[in-house]
Amino acid sequence: MKTICIIPARIASSRFPKKVLAMLGEKPLLQWVWEAAIAIEMFDEVAFAIDDCETARLIQSFGGKHHMTSPGCLSGTDRLIELQEKRVMSGDIWVNWQGDEPFIRKEMIENLFQSVDQDFDIWSLKKEIENAAEIEDPNTVKVVTDCEHRALYFSRAPIPYDRDGLEDVTYYKHIGIYAYTNSALKKISTSAPSRLERSEGLEQLRFLENGLGIQVHETSHETLGIDAPEDLARALDRISSQMV
Repeated sequence: MKTICIIPARIASSRFPKKVLAMLGEKPLLQWVWEAAIAIEMFDEVAFAIDDCETARLIQSFGGKHHMTSPGCLSGTDRLIELQEKRVMSGDIWVNWQGDEPFIRKEMIENLFQSVDQDFDIWSLKKEIENAAEIEDPNTVKVVTDCEHRALYFSRAPIPYDRDGLEDVTYYKHIGIYAYTNSALKKISTSAPSRLERSEGLEQLRFLENGLGIQVHETSHETLGIDAPEDLARALDRISSQMV
């Protein structure tokens, strides 16, 4: 079984223009992600999927590998699909590791892959929410799963809804790293954005609406995505604390 890791990194970002070119401390943000990904021995191949020459030059400066994809791709998954369809890369399992996630770690990939030899279409991660403010925060995507950890729904709203004010409701955030089978990517490539996807702004709802099973394993590790300029300072603080 060949596993490849693709790191989508698009230049356009409404909340943080050109964030993929940002520096995080003394190194580019993308270099942190690259170094974390290539250190994981479970990946047979790692490459960025990008859409402009400025990003390409940055990646070349630290010795990274990249493939050009269309600026018209609507999501990171679409960039994986483009590489698959053009046969630029091939693999049995395709991991989508977003270019603004420098804190994904080996243990999280081990969590992600724990059932990769079983009959699922897609794998992803969830983590118990410890900060109550995240429950109501629409930028924190919540997920509910069944008794065997298959995804039932993803939402920006608080789910499950605590109608009676119970104290034992547990909320989980979705950690946005995915592993797809080759056939799952092919099926996604033939499906249009769905009603629920357009409503919530979450592509994983299209997967569910089209009958793809998403196995969501739990991780105890926290991540920190770079969504806005102020996240760089938070990320740098985290790096500094890890070095102490």
